[in-house]
Amino acid sequence: MAQIPTSLVAAAGLVGGYAAARWTGRRPLGGVVLAAAGTVAAREWHRRTTPTTTALLGAAYIAAFAASHPLAKKIGPWPAVFTAATTMAAAAYTTADR
Repeated sequence: MAQIPTSLVAAAGLVGGYAAARWTGRRPLGGVVLAAAGTVAAREWHRRTTPTTTALLGAAYIAAFAASHPLAKKIGPWPAVFTAATTMAAAAYTTADR
């Protein structure tokens, strides 16, 4: 069975969470998507890396989500979400997927 690329899962969670919230008008649904992807990614990070790295990547995932909000006021919502997703994907790739 092929390994799940956690960089893709984490990025998809950020983009998919925002998309679900925006297109349905239900912010909690976006949170469910965000949390589900975060859980899948964290499970893989735990399997592939150390507990410290897993915790740091989990914190980075939450930080990317949180940082996208004030960034959206400066550059717009979609660019902010894609910036956060790209940053998180890079972090996951370099620490867990490579």
